[in-house]
This record gives sequence, C-alpha cells and structure tokens, in this order.
Amino acid sequence: MRFNLSSTALSSRLLTLSKVPNSKNSMAILDCFRFGVHNNQLTLTASDNENVVWNVLNLDESDGEGDFCVNGKTIINAVRELPEQPLSIDVNFDEMKIYINYQNGNYDFPIHSAEEWPQLAPVDDNAVSLTISAEALLGSLSRSLFATAQEELRPVMNGVYFDLTPDCLAIVASDGHKLVRNQNFAVRSDNPASFIMPKKPATLLKNVLSKDGGDVVIRFDGRAAEINYGDGVLYCRLIEGRYPNYNSVIPSDNPNTLTIDRKILLSAVRRMLPFASDTSELIRFHLETGKLELSAQDIDFATNAKESITCDYNGVAMDIGFKGSSIVEILNNLESDSVIVELADPSRPGVIVPDEQPENEKITMLAMPMLLEN
Repeated sequence: MRFNLSSTALSSRLLTLSKVPNSKNSMAILDCFRFGVHNNQLTLTASDNENVVWNVLNLDESDGEGDFCVNGKTIINAVRELPEQPLSIDVNFDEMKIYINYQNGNYDFPIHSAEEWPQLAPVDDNAVSLTISAEALLGSLSRSLFATAQEELRPVMNGVYFDLTPDCLAIVASDGHKLVRNQNFAVRSDNPASFIMPKKPATLLKNVLSKDGGDVVIRFDGRAAEINYGDGVLYCRLIEGRYPNYNSVIPSDNPNTLTIDRKILLSAVRRMLPFASDTSELIRFHLETGKLELSAQDIDFATNAKESITCDYNGVAMDIGFKGSSIVEILNNLESDSVIVELADPSRPGVIVPDEQPENEKITMLAMPMLLEN
C-alpha cells in the first residue's frame, strides 16, 4: 500500500493527537496512532481507552487500502523536523514495516496490527443530538475550564456541565470558589437533557476547535458523547452523577453595581495578592460612590497593602472579601474592556459579567465571598 501527503499536514495532526494518550497506558497498543487508508483519505486515531480522537486527511494520491498502527513517539520524531514537502509512504504488511520517503532521505520502522486496537461501544442510536457553532463552543470551553474542580469525593465537579433546556444550552463549571455559566440562546430543546464532560476531553476539544470551523454536532447518551467537528471526531466517556443546581447559587437581586475597566482591576488585584495570606488569599473590597479600595494583609508576616481606584459604583457602602486568585482567574477569562460586578450584600456571591455580551449569549461568572474578620 502506498499513499502521498504533505509533511506539514501529517505532522500538525499527529502533534494534536499526541495529547490524547496517557503517559502510561494500560495497553501497549495505545502508545501508537492508528492509520486507516480508505477512499483516498487517511484517518488518524489516538486513544487512551476512554477518549478517542479521529482526524481525516485527504490524500494527494493513494494505491491500496488498509489499517495499521505506528508507535506515536517514533513517527512524530520522524516527521516533526521535516520542512514542508511531499511525503511518499509505503506500507508492507508482509514485513509489517512502514517506509517514509522524503526529499533527501527515508525512514523505515515496524508497524503493528490494527486488530489489537481496542473498540469502544458507540453512542446509542437514540442519543440526544445538539448543534452549536464551533466559535460559540470554543468560547464557552475556553472560559469554563479554569473553574473545574479536582475533587475525589465529588467527581461531578471535575468536568464541564452541558445543560440543554427549552431556554438555552448552558455550559457550566464550578469548583465551589468560583462558577462560570455560559448561556447560548441559539441552542435549545423542548426535551431537557444534560451531561458532564470530563476535563481532559473538554480540553482536547478546545484545542482542536477553530473559530471558523462551522458547526459542531454533539450526540450523547447516559454513558458517552460523540462530537463531530470540522475534519475530526472526538469520543469520550462521561462523568456519571447529578450536577448541583448551579442556578440556585447565582443571586438574582443585586442592587449594588460596580462598573470598572477589566485590566485596571486585574492589575490592582495582582498587586494586592503578594501581601495577602498564602492560605486564604483574602482581598478586601471596600466600595463607596465613585471609589473602590482594595486591601490585603498577612498578619503572620506583618505585610499590608492598599490601593484606591476611581470607578463607577452605584449602591450602598460595602466591605466584601474575595479570594484573590479566583478574581484574577475570572478576569483573565473575560475579554471585554470593562466588567460589571453585581452585589447583593457581603454574605452573597459577587456576580461578574462583561459589559457587552456576545450575540445570543450571556456570560455569568461568580466569585464566592470570604468572611472578613473586621
């Protein structure tokens, strides 16, 4: 069997797929990529036995069809340093070897039988299906992943929650200190359905999506999801369990509002953090008309810091505490020039939203308050 393709096209796809296998796999064959040549197309596959990514490449030329596996490190090391050029690849199934010919040389190394490759149960024929633009999904995942937890006792918090309702598709993540809710009003269903995608496949999906990638189709049942995007497919097992009622923790009556330049607030909180306690990272927000005063202290090391910022604040004078690193992460994952911080009282979470929302979307981020000692 012989086929021709671009060195850059092969190398870029393999580097993307290299993030799928674990550093230590339960099966030796999972250290490999699976190659399948059919109908003048090359399908590249990587798996860790829970997550599988397929990628399809159109071939310049092919003669013969077949499937085989190649050690991932070996083939990446072989092609990643090649400048852009055509590759001619010969596969000899009798010798179980692959021959890669390039302009100034060639490689050859063993292949493995594709029959050893594990097969995962497909998503059910009656699975729920939804369609979302790649740009919207990429934005939601990029804004949400930082808020996922790493908890052994509550594994449902370790993923990204997709909640399809008659009103919208909500993509949610929370670790108990902060929460992100992305609502897409262009995607909805009269038949509510939901699933929790683990952090690893959600990160893999974010890395393969592009803003101009058209529509993404997600099919899911109670056990697994299959995501069709651009020139690839991602299959993943889902986290089982019930996600907490995230809407109940987002206060709806917030009469006190702070509007402020996002980068100015971000820089100020970063300046306060080194002076806060390492264990609590508590930053005090003192708000009054026209002014925000930030302060931090570490009693153990006798350090203090204070900074005043001119802002647009409408509400009663208030002191409220937040975990500094949570505020930094939230502001880093918003893109708007300014943010609006909505507050009820010092005992309720702070709601942080961009001053301008994307079309057909609403982004809401939440920072849980911290107890102030005085």
